[in-house]
Amino acid sequence: MPGVRIAGLGKYLPQRVLTNDDLARMVDTSDEWIQERSGIRERHLASDEETASSMGLEAARRALAVAGMEADSLDLVLAATTTPDGLFPSAASLIQDGLKAHRAGAFDINAACTGFLAALATGSQFIATGASRRVLVVGTEVLSRIVDWTDRGTCVIFGDGAGALVLEAAERGGPLGIVLRSDGGGIGMLNAPGPCGRRDQPARPFLVSMDGRQVFKFAVNAMEGALREALKAADLSPQDIDLFVPHQANLRIINAATRALRIPAEKVMINIQHCGNTSSASIPIALCEAWEEGRLHEGQRVALASFGGGLAWGAIVLEWAHVGPPAPGTARQPADEMAPAAAKGPSSSPSVPLRRR
Repeated sequence: MPGVRIAGLGKYLPQRVLTNDDLARMVDTSDEWIQERSGIRERHLASDEETASSMGLEAARRALAVAGMEADSLDLVLAATTTPDGLFPSAASLIQDGLKAHRAGAFDINAACTGFLAALATGSQFIATGASRRVLVVGTEVLSRIVDWTDRGTCVIFGDGAGALVLEAAERGGPLGIVLRSDGGGIGMLNAPGPCGRRDQPARPFLVSMDGRQVFKFAVNAMEGALREALKAADLSPQDIDLFVPHQANLRIINAATRALRIPAEKVMINIQHCGNTSSASIPIALCEAWEEGRLHEGQRVALASFGGGLAWGAIVLEWAHVGPPAPGTARQPADEMAPAAAKGPSSSPSVPLRRR
């Protein structure tokens, strides 16, 4: 079977920034309270013109630029999202069209915050079986559209953004262990209704609902257990991990899981402080930032773990292969500079004070 290398990475974060102090003027909260409970200082919000597909398209273009590939060389486009532009066509199809990837098939994957791991596993298997040679995997979310801006338990957590990886068949690299799990019985802990549910019950707004305490307990055990299982499948131990990139949901959850796994803090990638929880976009955004910071090198063992609504959770352990171009040893341009930012308009979120960057 061929290996799978991550040939290119890209991310997109909207220009508009909502700080904790901004939120304190909207709901009964404070910067100290939010940071103590989540580790978040600020998050990015999409403008009126931006959607999951438009942000995913920007991240995809940057990933292709890093990989030095044309969109027409892609065989498949996968988009992990819980907030697509509409019920159909898929966000992946809109991204595929925007790229003019005329040869590629495209479909969405929704496993809530675990969606990106599910998409990465799916894309890797398409390559491993020989069905595809190049696969674009995107995680993209516009969660600000389904957040209750009067609920301080959820509105302080979530943000918008997109991340993308270009996968390519290679001699080495790719997943060494994959674990994906689900328990639909946990729907009451974390969910968001939609327009096609039961009609014999009172209608609910299409907003995120979360039992924070129960989710916290579940999340720590789920991430630890899934990663241990993936490591066992790869015949590795937590001590063999070179970099751990967890879902950026909550800093306390990340710290609790890494302590349980005995992974040193210097081996953990954290960017939740300036991104918030971007659901299925959080891991690809964090991976892109880790690469930009020079923390990812050929031959490293990289661990990814996530949990989310449904409930769904999982982990992937992979061998990092050369990202290129540029060739090893040459200067790398941050992925955010590979393409111009999209035009921004007024925010569609509630009347919130926003910052520009």
